[in-house]
Amino acid sequence: MVEPMNWISEVVRPRIKTLFKRETPENLWVKCPDTGQMVFHKEVEANSWVIPGSEHHLKMSAPARLKMMFDGGTWIDVALPEVATDPLKFRDEKRYVDRLKDARAKTGLQDAFKIGFGRVGGIPMTVAAQEFGFMAGSLGMAAGEAFVRGAQTALDKKTPYILFAASGGARMQEGILSLMQMPRTTVAVRRLREARLPYIVVLTNPTTGGVTASYAMLGDVHLAEPGALICFAGPRVIEQTIREKLPDGFQRAEYLREHGMVDQVVHRHQLKETITRICGLLMQVPVTAPAAEPVPEVA
Repeated sequence: MVEPMNWISEVVRPRIKTLFKRETPENLWVKCPDTGQMVFHKEVEANSWVIPGSEHHLKMSAPARLKMMFDGGTWIDVALPEVATDPLKFRDEKRYVDRLKDARAKTGLQDAFKIGFGRVGGIPMTVAAQEFGFMAGSLGMAAGEAFVRGAQTALDKKTPYILFAASGGARMQEGILSLMQMPRTTVAVRRLREARLPYIVVLTNPTTGGVTASYAMLGDVHLAEPGALICFAGPRVIEQTIREKLPDGFQRAEYLREHGMVDQVVHRHQLKETITRICGLLMQVPVTAPAAEPVPEVA
């Protein structure tokens, strides 16, 4: 026997729900990793991706870093060299060329670096930012070439070179070619030092692996954002190796500052002011805040 249809529950109610249903954007809220607090996405974005209240620093894209730093949020992009796309024809669960394609579509960048040239506090600067969203900001040939090009721009224009480091380390899909970028970037830093141009590194969350083992720890001044993980091998790997419990906050920015690896832990809202002051002292130039001073051109 077929039971009669309940029109109220099976027809009328679903239609009413559909009529009043509202589409909720997936990124409307951001959850604080520390407190679990739910905050409006736009509020967090307007606060430079720092959670109000807990002051937890979320990851920040490379373009947003440059916009935060340069006067008026404007700069000139430094053209980055092209490199071989997949020199080893690497494939794991996915072809390397497909991973690159996905990362480019996701970030809008060609690789894990974005470099700009402009004025910060009135001082001409070359600023490089790593994009963690591009294959975990990993260091490959393109990233190595980008870092060297940024250093060369600073040399040509006689400006400080500022790096915002964010990386999971060397890019395994490029094997030894990735590891070769470590000495290349080290040579670029040495050239800056010989020219007596400041090289300032801002260590953000996370900065690990081969990047930490090369250009990220060769700065004249090392700043770090609060709570940033800065290490070569992560705490879990070390604990499994030595079979001991590590101290609380081990390899975090505050711990490294106490042990001499970081000069200062700086809140994101004070980074521009701090970097401008340091560069003004090192370059012996006055620090100003020009309203609409034209950005110098890149040759």
